[in-house]
Amino acid sequence: MTTKALQEAALARAPRRFDIAELIAEREGERYALHAAHMNEMMVRVIQTIGGDVGFSRGEGQYLYDRDGTRYLDLLSGWGVFAVGRNHPVVREAIESALAADLPNLVQMDVSVLSGLLAERLLGFVPWLDKVFFANSGTETVEAAMKFARRATGRARIVHCNHAFHGLSLGSLSLNGDAIFRDGFGPLLPDCVEVPFDDLPALEAALAAGDVAGFIVEPIQGKGVNLPGDAYLREAARLCRKHGALFVADEIQTGLGRTGRFLAVEHWDVEPDMVLVAKGLSGGQTPVGALMTRKAVFDKVFNRMDRAVVHGSTFAKNELAMACGLAALEIIEGERLIARAERQGERLLRSFRAMAQRYELVKDARGKGLMIGIEFGSPQSLKLKAAWGVVEAVNQGLFCQLVTLPLFKDHKILVQVAGHGSHVVKLLPTLVMDDADCDWIERAFDETIADAHRVPGAVWSLGKTLADHALRARAAK
Repeated sequence: MTTKALQEAALARAPRRFDIAELIAEREGERYALHAAHMNEMMVRVIQTIGGDVGFSRGEGQYLYDRDGTRYLDLLSGWGVFAVGRNHPVVREAIESALAADLPNLVQMDVSVLSGLLAERLLGFVPWLDKVFFANSGTETVEAAMKFARRATGRARIVHCNHAFHGLSLGSLSLNGDAIFRDGFGPLLPDCVEVPFDDLPALEAALAAGDVAGFIVEPIQGKGVNLPGDAYLREAARLCRKHGALFVADEIQTGLGRTGRFLAVEHWDVEPDMVLVAKGLSGGQTPVGALMTRKAVFDKVFNRMDRAVVHGSTFAKNELAMACGLAALEIIEGERLIARAERQGERLLRSFRAMAQRYELVKDARGKGLMIGIEFGSPQSLKLKAAWGVVEAVNQGLFCQLVTLPLFKDHKILVQVAGHGSHVVKLLPTLVMDDADCDWIERAFDETIADAHRVPGAVWSLGKTLADHALRARAAK
């Protein structure tokens, strides 16, 4: 065999180098075609319709960069996942360190040091709770809370609020207050009772029968950024104790510093029986959720050795997720992101409330920390009122899209509405934003809203175009 033939044979036997960056570069031109062919084609259509098909290629902190290198300010942060920003070096270091350690991972008939450390660290922020159960996501954490509440109380009913969002798996979906997510997926779980948010008499009426296992509530509702009255959460907790139900705070979106406190319930001095967190705990890299609860609840679930595995999840305590969770908490504390969220949020709210005084289309600005909603509504002046009526008649909430589109196209800000058919534009940015980013936000919103008050104008021309498309689509059905 010749030397060349031997070299070729050796190369053929050598393991092929697997380079993810190279693979992405090779297939980048097929990004949307791949999804349309093999995944959710409707999502591709949405992205292309709103002009979002810019091909984001890199993320760093609070910024995204498209295929041309243009920088965008991300006010979605993956629906709150990137609380510490994208690709934080401490999170990267934690992942690399965990991989380099050749950890055994998910032995199942053993326990890991990292999961114990993350549980210890979490409970240090929530001293009235004693135990942690880890899951893979927010919706899994909600499912666990439903099971724990039923087991601990021996009751079946779960009370939740209208306009709530607790997840999209079947159990958590049964607690959602928006029909757009539920339609076509029934029948949902029985014994799930809806009451109006911030309505104590309705809650007490639901609890009074004495058969409620738990009341689950978002301290601030994500769909609409709806805040409770000052007494609501404290009184809700008291009513739950009075009637023997568990009080469960879904902090999956509001927790881990988002609202200027580690948990949003701290704004109202409430100590729930269970607290649910996820999203930002991942460090933006590996899915993880955590249910924190009182020992009395936990011990009812895992009360004997033969019940040690009555609830769990195969990947829930994987070492990479635990490493990312520890890194995320280290960043939140070390970089004082909770105080930063409070400070930047107060600044932005002042600015948006000033806009509400200047612009008749802006009805309200509300929130806590870096969870902010800007609510738009029907104006009073005749020209604006007529233009508003045209776009809203086609699709409720369409006006808010007319705000988000120029923010994206003209100002390079990624933001979205707070829910289906909503009149609220929601800000859920990373907690690492700085003053220059706040300047960018204030300037962009002010210019976009000012333009929306000009009839005719670019915003309303876009609205007429979208309305015409929608009407033609309806007629074609």
